Amino acid sequence: MRNRLIGVILLALACSQAPALAAEKQKKLPKPGWNMFSKDQDIQMGREYAQQIEQQFKVVDNRELTDYINRIGQRLVKQGGLEQYQYPFFFKVVHEDSINAFALPGGPMFVHTGLIKAADNEGQIAGVLAHELSHVVLRHGTNQASKAQIAQLGAVLGGAMLGNGSLTGQLAQLGIGLGANSVLLKFSRGAESDADLLGAYTMAKAGYNPIEMARFFEKLQAEAGKSNKLVEFFTSTHPNPGNRVQAIEGQLPYMPRGDYNTVEGNLKSMQAAVTKLGPAPKPKQVAQGQGQGQGQGSQPAANTPKPANVAVSSNMKVYQSSALAISYPDNWQTSAGQNSLTIAPSEGLLQGAIGYGVVVAAAQSPNGRVNLQQDTQKLLQSIAQENAGAQIVQQPQSITISGSAAMVSQLKSKSPYVNTTEIDTVITIDRGANLVYLICIAPEPDYSRFEPVFQQMVRSIQFK
Repeated sequence: MRNRLIGVILLALACSQAPALAAEKQKKLPKPGWNMFSKDQDIQMGREYAQQIEQQFKVVDNRELTDYINRIGQRLVKQGGLEQYQYPFFFKVVHEDSINAFALPGGPMFVHTGLIKAADNEGQIAGVLAHELSHVVLRHGTNQASKAQIAQLGAVLGGAMLGNGSLTGQLAQLGIGLGANSVLLKFSRGAESDADLLGAYTMAKAGYNPIEMARFFEKLQAEAGKSNKLVEFFTSTHPNPGNRVQAIEGQLPYMPRGDYNTVEGNLKSMQAAVTKLGPAPKPKQVAQGQGQGQGQGSQPAANTPKPANVAVSSNMKVYQSSALAISYPDNWQTSAGQNSLTIAPSEGLLQGAIGYGVVVAAAQSPNGRVNLQQDTQKLLQSIAQENAGAQIVQQPQSITISGSAAMVSQLKSKSPYVNTTEIDTVITIDRGANLVYLICIAPEPDYSRFEPVFQQMVRSIQFK
């Protein structure tokens, strides 16, 4: 099963600090959503991708410009309340005429000289940086990657499928990189709204007028309507959630008040320094994962024939973690990520796909309490929507697993093996604040032989 999306996982929201009387008007500040990547993996990924960016773009060697952008960025982090997230943020200016700035997972940020030239005031630069920093701390990039590649990431992040290469090299095997349509940098309207909201509060705490962020984005949107190629990439990766000025104005009464007159430097002087740099060089084309040790793994999933026979040992061993214990055939492999576990025979692990095996994962309910029936239906619908041709062939049926209420469902979808379909048994378990789920995967012609071992594994689960 290729792209298993968890539609049920929504961004959890932080507790509002508004007076009870205005609680319905003050929006709660967003918090990071469900994620298969650990925070350390976000940071590792950012460092590795930053090396690619610095090969592709010319980093400006101008201390005046670099210090200016760093003063703005660090003020937002320290005065704006983002220091609590403990990411190693750094800011670099790249010589590029397009109007953009982007932050990579884990904290690296690159600011285009075109953005500095286009800003009407420092608050607008701070607004873009605050917005991008919010994407980092809310972990939007890796949240999107997690939802798009749930089963495959379980193996990649556990390190068992693609060898010991770099994280970015491994992700490149799944089609996750820094291209124009990358899930790491192309955000949904919901993510944009959340980054606007947290970014606006961050600006206000740091002494900048939050309205300047919305005004600048609307200025870019207007330029995009005139087919201005300098804003194309920004507007394509940051879809306008609509009514940005009104949305921020509605929150102003609840934000820290002040004169909003922070200034870290003379913008006109900085713009003059950019002009002196001359025309920006054309960005170099750098292959995703270049120089990153992509690792050696199994043969690619595409055009791979189904194995004639996959061994299933009758001897079971036990995998134990701080959360659960589960038995599995002793000739299968395990790989654990932050919130996931993949158990599979070696023949079932391919680059970018799992053909045989079991994925176990857990996700926190956004409402603090699982609604098993509703959450199961949303999960099944999301999987079906994200996998062309996938069909639900067995509607959820109630069962009990290790004393917890659970449901078992079944789908049929395209297998990573050529000209083959697969059966995916989905088991969802109510663990109070967390939804634990298993996806048992095998090609349809072999499923009856694997079903008994899947059942044995599920019956063996013990929660701690």
